Amino acid sequence: MNGSKLSINRACAMGAAFLGVISAAAIVAAVLLTRNPAVVWLGLLFAALVLACVAAFVAFLRRKLVLFSDNLCRTIDDMLDDAAPPPQIYEEENLFYKINHRLARLYEVLRENRESVAKERADLQELISDISHQVKTPISNLKMVNATLLEQPMSKEKRQEFLHASSGQLEKLDFLMQAMIKTSRLETGVILLDRKIQPLYDTLAEALGGILLNAERKNIHVIVDCPEDIILAHDRKWTSEALFNILDNAVKYTPADGDIQVSVQSWEFYVKIDIIDSGKGIAEGRQGMIFKRFYREEEVHDIEGIGIGLYLAREIVTMQGGYIKVTSAVGHGATFSVFLPRG
Repeated sequence: MNGSKLSINRACAMGAAFLGVISAAAIVAAVLLTRNPAVVWLGLLFAALVLACVAAFVAFLRRKLVLFSDNLCRTIDDMLDDAAPPPQIYEEENLFYKINHRLARLYEVLRENRESVAKERADLQELISDISHQVKTPISNLKMVNATLLEQPMSKEKRQEFLHASSGQLEKLDFLMQAMIKTSRLETGVILLDRKIQPLYDTLAEALGGILLNAERKNIHVIVDCPEDIILAHDRKWTSEALFNILDNAVKYTPADGDIQVSVQSWEFYVKIDIIDSGKGIAEGRQGMIFKRFYREEEVHDIEGIGIGLYLAREIVTMQGGYIKVTSAVGHGATFSVFLPRG
C-alpha cells in the first residue's frame, strides 16, 4: 500500500485492528496457560480500557490536527488577501507554535515586499507625472515657435529672435534630461561613487567655477574661506556637482549686489561646508520639502530652474555617508551646511 495515500481515518482503523489482534492473542495465550476464566475477564477488561484510551487519544489528536489544518488554511488565505497577520501562539515547545512563528515571518516578508512594490509603483507614477509636467511647457513653446516660423512672414531679425527663443527651450529640455539621467543613474546604482582621500579645496574650487559668471552678472560678492590642507575621502566629480547645485541655488535666489559666503571647518569626524546666502530665505515649514524632486515654491516660478538640484545634492551627499542641514528664516537668507565624513 502506498503510504503517501494513507488517510488518517484508515491509519486509525488499522491501528485499532492491530491492537485488537494483539489483545485477542494475549487473552488466548493467557487462557491456554492458566485455564482460569477470571484471567479472561481481566484480559478483556484491560483490552477494553487500552482500546478506549487509544480511541480517546486518537480522537483528541485528530481534532487537534483538523483544527490546526483549518487554522493553517485560514491563515494562508488571509495572507494571500493581505488581511491581518497570523495570531501569535506562545507555546514555545509546541510544533504548532513553530509553524505559526514561521508563518508570521513569511507574512512580514510578503507584506514588506508588497509595500515595496506599491511604493516603487507610486514613485514611478509620481516621476512620470513630474517629468510630463516639466517638459510640457518647453514643448508647447517649441510648437508655438515652430508654427509661427512656418506660417507667419517675418523679417530676418524677428526670425532670429524666434530661433533664439527656440534654442533656449531646447537647452531647458536638454538640462532637464541630463539632470534626470544623473538622478536615475545614482538611484539605480549604475554610477558608483569613487571616494578617494584628496583635498577638498580643489573640489570646492571646481564647484565655484561653475557659478562665478552668473554671480558676476548679478554683482554678487562670493567670499570663500577654505583651508587648503583639509583632506578627506570623497568623490571629487559628484561632490563638486552637489556643491555646485547648492551654490547655483544661492546665486539664483540672492538679489543683485548680495553676498554669498562659503566657509569650511574641519571637525573630528566630519568636515562642515557652510554656504550662506543673503536671499529671501526659506520658511521653516518648507525647509523639509525643498529637497523633494521637482519641488519649487510658488513665488519663485519666474526664476529659471526645475527643482531637482537640491534633490540631487542630497542624494550625492547621503550616498557618501554625509547629510545636509538647512538653517533659514524668511527675509534673512539661508545657510546650507554640508557634512561629509572624514573617514
